[in-house]
Amino acid sequence: MIQPAVVLLSGGLDSATCLAIARSQGFTCYCLSFDYGQRHSAELQAAARVVEALGAAEHRVIPFGLAQFGGSALTDTSIAVPTGGIQPGIPVTYVPARNTIMLSLAMAWAEVLGSRDIFVGVNAVDYSGYPDCRPEYIAAFETMANLATKAGVEGSKLSIHAPLIDLSKADIIRTGNALGVDYGLTVSCYQADEQGRACGVCDSCRLRAAGFTAAGLADPTRYRD
Repeated sequence: MIQPAVVLLSGGLDSATCLAIARSQGFTCYCLSFDYGQRHSAELQAAARVVEALGAAEHRVIPFGLAQFGGSALTDTSIAVPTGGIQPGIPVTYVPARNTIMLSLAMAWAEVLGSRDIFVGVNAVDYSGYPDCRPEYIAAFETMANLATKAGVEGSKLSIHAPLIDLSKADIIRTGNALGVDYGLTVSCYQADEQGRACGVCDSCRLRAAGFTAAGLADPTRYRD
């Protein structure tokens, strides 16, 4: 029996690994990416490359305008992306409501597809401290989804899978490498240029580089000069 799953795919390292895991578990994957006004829009091109390499039944890119609100260094170019190293607390790269909107749209598509499974590549170990990447948040959203949908009310339970949530970045990279993920196709940098080349100094770049070092694998990231 074909099991459809909706996979949130940003084009970054974590979401590419999440897609590979979902495929390895036998799911037919429907990938969902988002153009929310992020300054690192090269990640959407990366998402298309990842889908082409790993395979999916369908890939959709949904626009929604979080840039009209701003409030984050990723959606407001007047706010600088931090480059001085990872600091305590929630950084200015946190995007208000982003994961909630993304998961809500994934929930809608899953219900239409008759899917009871959503995969999301959030991580609560080597990450930047975002509140919507925590296990408590994922559990709360799953509870809400099963209260809010026709399928859930009628007893067809929706599951939110977050297979990376308690893994280190090195373990994520090792997992993806074993599943054949080509991380050279992905873009993680918060301020990647139009060619997808990374800055090397933002939080996301630092976590990614440290992960490859800890995993003992060559870093295929393309950096700007």
